[in-house]
Amino acid sequence: MFKIGFIKLGNIASSLVVDLALDEIAERTEIESKVVSHGPKMSRSEGERLAEEMRAWGPQLAVVVSPNAATPGPTAARNMLKGIPLIVVSDGPTKKEARDAMEAEGFGYIILPMDPLIGAKREFLDPAEMAIFNADALKVLSICGAVRLVQEEIDRAIASVAAGSPQLPHMLATPELCAERMEFANPYARAKAIAALYMAQTAASIDAQACFRLKELEAIALAAAAGHEVIRAAARLADEARELEKSGDAVSRKPHARSGDLLVKRKLLEKPAKI
Repeated sequence: MFKIGFIKLGNIASSLVVDLALDEIAERTEIESKVVSHGPKMSRSEGERLAEEMRAWGPQLAVVVSPNAATPGPTAARNMLKGIPLIVVSDGPTKKEARDAMEAEGFGYIILPMDPLIGAKREFLDPAEMAIFNADALKVLSICGAVRLVQEEIDRAIASVAAGSPQLPHMLATPELCAERMEFANPYARAKAIAALYMAQTAASIDAQACFRLKELEAIALAAAAGHEVIRAAARLADEARELEKSGDAVSRKPHARSGDLLVKRKLLEKPAKI
């Protein structure tokens, strides 16, 4: 039984499904997973406590999921888990210097600039708005290939660690790369998916203004609202891409077999087959 552990510090949209995407119908027989989190908190103390708990469990592979992986909490968690193969999943603010440092220290990473920063200011955000934003962002990431990219790269890492030769990803994802993973049959659907992912990146830059630069209530509220409108529009565009694929009975599906191997199918009424 392969043991994979997930540390969730703070939240990005990917956090909601990063563990679930590896065993979508809970029938894989060769992996055991554990998730630890302090909810939205991601300070150094939370990072250290979660890493201590995870190390005690003894995973063969660890995944740390958080906004901005260069901040103290995620950094502390990584440092306490040195010696265990580890992949960081994070969003756009993780700069090149931070990525280079993680690679030099032996960590893998998948950076998703299209997993957008939320408009996290109380002048705008409440629990309902938070949930709506994450639902829209997750729709974009799921339909347009970012979730599949993360899932496939973690699956590859599991296989390599289990084989005794760890190969960890070092990826700065682009909209084009994510859309490629979804294997769109209709080029218009692929174009819509790429556009939705670029819109998600734009939403992050707009919300960054609201969160870190603007000072007046009106400017903050309008900027955050604008960022959330962009991700809402991106989710509608992603839906259009999915509907184009469905209309041609050509949706790319890659379910897991009980063994953990990926299966493939296109047509709704055909059986999944081995790759």
